[in-house]
Amino acid sequence: MNNIHNVLIEDIEQANNKKLSYEFDDIIEEIPTKGNIYANLTLESLGEFIKVTGNVKLIAKLECDICLNEYEESMDFEIDEMFAKSSLMEEYGQELELRDGQFITDLNGENEIDIKDLLYQSVIINLPDKKVCGINCKEGVFETDETYKIPDARMEVFKNIKVDRK
Repeated sequence: MNNIHNVLIEDIEQANNKKLSYEFDDIIEEIPTKGNIYANLTLESLGEFIKVTGNVKLIAKLECDICLNEYEESMDFEIDEMFAKSSLMEEYGQELELRDGQFITDLNGENEIDIKDLLYQSVIINLPDKKVCGINCKEGVFETDETYKIPDARMEVFKNIKVDRK
């Protein structure tokens, strides 16, 4: 079954200069976003490999690691991925040395590239390691103020900690 977000290898091979432009403007259900994910991609056949390059933009809805409130994070990043048309294991055996920056996805003889899956993985990899809603986030800082409310019941254990402010 052919999916609208799958690109056939045959279409790339038959394109002018073996380069195909692809625009993605859709949601990916597993990634909470404000609006669609936008990507302008170029898929290029390089013999036994397909190279996918381009730009991805979205506004992700994330949860702050400090206060646990939801916030929005604008993301704009480049992708540069390689796909092997046939199985790498057949050609190279069990040992294949990858140098810095070399990551190759093995298509195992598949005749198409799933762009939605590629973008899902790229977005997940590019999410910030530390998700903080802002430089002034104070919700998760445990203070001695009696009016302060712990945002998460699991944090209740920290409510009575005394902080020495010298």
